[in-house]
Amino acid sequence: MLKFPKNFYWGTATSAYQVEGNIKNDWSQAGKKYDAGIACDHYNKYEQDFELAKQMNNNAHRFSIEWARIEPKPGEFSQKEIDHYKNVINSLKEKNIEPFVTLYHWTLPTWFSEKGHWLKKESIKYFERFAIKIMKEYKDTVKFWITINEPNIYSSHSFISGDWPPFERSFFKAQQVLENLAAAHKKIYKAGKEINKNNKIGIAKNNNHFKGIIKFFSGYYWNHQFLQKIKNHQDFIGLNYYFSSSLLNFLGNKKEVTDLNWEIYPKGIYHVLKDLKKYKKPIYITENGLADAKDKKRSSFITNHLKWTHKAIKDKIDVRGYFYWSLLDNFEWDKGFKPRFGLIQVDYKTLKRKPRPSSKLYAQICKGNALKTKQK
Repeated sequence: MLKFPKNFYWGTATSAYQVEGNIKNDWSQAGKKYDAGIACDHYNKYEQDFELAKQMNNNAHRFSIEWARIEPKPGEFSQKEIDHYKNVINSLKEKNIEPFVTLYHWTLPTWFSEKGHWLKKESIKYFERFAIKIMKEYKDTVKFWITINEPNIYSSHSFISGDWPPFERSFFKAQQVLENLAAAHKKIYKAGKEINKNNKIGIAKNNNHFKGIIKFFSGYYWNHQFLQKIKNHQDFIGLNYYFSSSLLNFLGNKKEVTDLNWEIYPKGIYHVLKDLKKYKKPIYITENGLADAKDKKRSSFITNHLKWTHKAIKDKIDVRGYFYWSLLDNFEWDKGFKPRFGLIQVDYKTLKRKPRPSSKLYAQICKGNALKTKQK
């Protein structure tokens, strides 16, 4: 038995646009391919979904608050939506599930996009205004705040490859966006500490394990550039880890892969965690998962990644939680509904939920705060 530290957080993660349904924002306005529609209708079914999380013995859950719902017009806040998320948070608290709240998970109010998106300096004050409003509203019930989800993934898809709104293609603009996001995070960090000195504030950062020739430049640019900018303004690091990258991957020389053809490389999580040790901050694995519609690889994926996570903890790396991505099958951005990441299967026609076999394994791990390993 590989025992995890006392008070370790076990959970799953979601994001508003991917699961809630019926959201009007920059994505839903960008064309049919980008419109999540009703998604999983989690907006109305969150109680049912959290009950499923509770059955998996989860003691934490990461979710995002949709900015476009809260502030549909500049400076105008919807009390109805503020109350909705209050109910969401209370539902988790009643089940003894700790909420980890993400303030920005890639989707934006259309008015914000029309004002120049993240390219303008003014974007910082708009996001700060929204974040302060939210942190004040929920200051008595939320302790863990993730300001920004995966700044590098967002900037590269939206401003380099140009396949996400606002469909720009400019390395210079991508860098400008990262600068503004870092500046916004720092301001929100300071404001959040004034609102409640006990707030724990960080970001969720997608880091890859780079191998071979691409390691040196990519390792810094992708994994550390943003963290370096905010290193004195974070109480923890949220790590999102999915795969390893090497020149061989790009040439198609992958071993075991997911439904999205991402290489499964559990040892990579150990290397990435070790690489974060220098920041001397607690680490929460805020996303780790795979697209696996048949649920054939998910159990071993979770087990093997947790084995290497446990090794990192044994090697004095301060890992305090693990959130599987995702609780539910969901809208996987430009890839639509085909990729299946959920521990809970969703029938998109009936919206019926059905726990996958792998959810039973995860429930056992969470309950025992331990991982069973096979005897050699």
